[in-house]
Amino acid sequence: MSPFADLPASAAWEHAGSRRGFEVAVFAARLEGTTTAVESSEVWTVEYAITLDAQWRTVSARITGRSAAGAREAFLESDGRGRWHVDGDHLAALDGCFDVDLESSALTNAFPVHRLGLQIGEEADAPAAYVRALDLRVERLEQQYKRLPDVDGRQRYGYRAASFDFEFELVYDESGLVLDYPGIATRAA
Repeated sequence: MSPFADLPASAAWEHAGSRRGFEVAVFAARLEGTTTAVESSEVWTVEYAITLDAQWRTVSARITGRSAAGAREAFLESDGRGRWHVDGDHLAALDGCFDVDLESSALTNAFPVHRLGLQIGEEADAPAAYVRALDLRVERLEQQYKRLPDVDGRQRYGYRAASFDFEFELVYDESGLVLDYPGIATRAA
């Protein structure tokens, strides 16, 4: 049984800090959304359609990006056991990942939190298939989540991605969606 309530019909985040922009997501049979932003004087938009299984493991992700450099598309598929194909080709560097993490998205930080079901004090590695916003390049991202004590009924997690020198506290709502991602995004709706 999930420690979270059902997802709302939709959610939105305002991106501020490292980029300025907005993300809107709609939750139905799959998770669909769009992020538009300006980052380091680059303007881009990323659209996504992500399918998860009942354990919150990514099954597939179709990502389309547009910027001054042109339009791009990436299609990721997982076998549910940690083996990934990107645009039809097996990418061994992603073996052992269960989540897709979009650089452009605050939503995708919900996937490992739901999937792992950590109790307070527990921590776990959650490597992800990481998709860059500007060029949709896919790489492995090593990350860790540690469940911290709840505050005011909100679940909190210590999040770390050493390759980006990121270490933050993420706060989640009752549905397990990020409310505050310091320097990246805050929940707007």
